[in-house]
Amino acid sequence: MSFIVVIPARYQSTRLPGKPLLDIGGKPMIHHVVDKARSSKADAVYVATDDERISESCKALGIEVIMTSSQHRSGTDRIEEVARLLELPDEAIVVNVQGDEPLIPPEVINQVAGDIENHVDAQICTLYEDFASEEDVTNPNSVKVVADDAGYALYFSRAPIPFSRADELAVGQTAYKRHVGIYSYRVKVLHDFVSWPQGELESLEHLEQLRALENNARIHVQKACAIIPPGVDTEDDLELARALMSE
Repeated sequence: MSFIVVIPARYQSTRLPGKPLLDIGGKPMIHHVVDKARSSKADAVYVATDDERISESCKALGIEVIMTSSQHRSGTDRIEEVARLLELPDEAIVVNVQGDEPLIPPEVINQVAGDIENHVDAQICTLYEDFASEEDVTNPNSVKVVADDAGYALYFSRAPIPFSRADELAVGQTAYKRHVGIYSYRVKVLHDFVSWPQGELESLEHLEQLRALENNARIHVQKACAIIPPGVDTEDDLELARALMSE
């Protein structure tokens, strides 16, 4: 299995400015993410950023950094630029690990890379987890995915899908799959993706993976092989990550 990991990291964040450089257990969050990615089977790990502060912090520890445009609207656009700069072949596999996932298990990185290698007709692969009984499946911040019998995504939504006609939603049942935002791509689909205009579904749901589905790209989904702790989006998330890291 041959793949690289690209970690998009931007300094500006509405809720947590400077998020990649926030301290967790004595070092910046982005360094923890790199450590997890380096513990996977990746051939190489790159941080993709447009910010010199992030670049300098990473280079000080020998982390490979690729400077990218400040005009990108999404992490996928940033990763596509990395693929172009590295002149990766169309069939190369790139795994997108979010820069705010300091506790991501290395085994799920290997899983999503192996999944796309094993499914030659998939252009993208990603993961899901079952909803826990106490989770609110109606929460629009928890993205849901439905797939066919072969594991190919049919749709992603912020709404509870599939919809239950019963009086109460079947929270915690395996009918509800919470999408986890880690992706593997074949490089060809990255180049295609940035050429596709935003479609109606993506515009409505604010989910860029719908752009791929609207353009007939096949996305394979698997249940994550390990529990993935939540990423860091808020101050509460940051404190939780610090507590978990201290354990």
